[in-house]
Amino acid sequence: MNPQLSANPLTDLHQLLVYPFMVHALEAGTIVAVMASVAGWFMVLRRETFAGHTLSVMSFPGASAAALAGLPLSLGYFSFCFVAALVIGASSRTAGRRNLAQESAVTGTVQVSALALGFLFLSLYGGILENLEALLFGSFLGITTGQVETLAAITVGVLVFFAITGRPLLFSSVDELAAGARGVPVRLLHLAFLAVLGLAVAATAQITGVLLVFALLVAPAAAAQQLTARVTLGLALTIVFALAIIWLGLTLAYFSVYSVGFYVSTIAFALYVVCRGGRTVARRLAAA
Repeated sequence: MNPQLSANPLTDLHQLLVYPFMVHALEAGTIVAVMASVAGWFMVLRRETFAGHTLSVMSFPGASAAALAGLPLSLGYFSFCFVAALVIGASSRTAGRRNLAQESAVTGTVQVSALALGFLFLSLYGGILENLEALLFGSFLGITTGQVETLAAITVGVLVFFAITGRPLLFSSVDELAAGARGVPVRLLHLAFLAVLGLAVAATAQITGVLLVFALLVAPAAAAQQLTARVTLGLALTIVFALAIIWLGLTLAYFSVYSVGFYVSTIAFALYVVCRGGRTVARRLAAA
């Protein structure tokens, strides 16, 4: 019997929670939303969305390399994300300072090279990557308790990193020269941030899929930063937006035939458009 939306929210909630796989999906989605929103807020602030996109592309070479070696696909993805993050971070400095133009060039080069390696590994493998579709487009089917626990452990590590480095990372994100003059290790922070971002991207992709990972990493943070420049409020709004997107996306996907990635990306885009449009209207009314 296919689940159907009803006019009774309690009935719909009961249908959502009746199967363990959906409970695991909601648990994993909640964990990933919190992690992605915090990492994404700093990513958008630091203007490193292209780097985040490239890290998401690491799924292809990572999965094909893992398949060739007979290892779990997710292990290859995490490994390639981490290594790519370090390469981008280490190669995007000029005279000890972050160079945005050079970082974009390095990031693009890493992305193209990774795709080429992915095709090479896939050719050598000669088989079919059975779980690649779920990794690319996302799936809430088959999420186990072990995967939820792994995501929770990664999220705790990511949040601890931002709790420890939040203030100096924010300082270097806003004014790197001043931060460096005050003794903040901006190069080390840059490398550490990209490495943590790589782990966050890889973990987020387990739910949304790598092609739609930006929906959860970028849209909530970008929408929140349209509404406020205050750090605490902005982070809080980003988390709330991310949770709303993933919960609503999972619910709609459960009651329909379309993938969770489709709903997550559509809701995320609509949220950003509303926030951006609201900000524009508010500015015009204030100027009138």
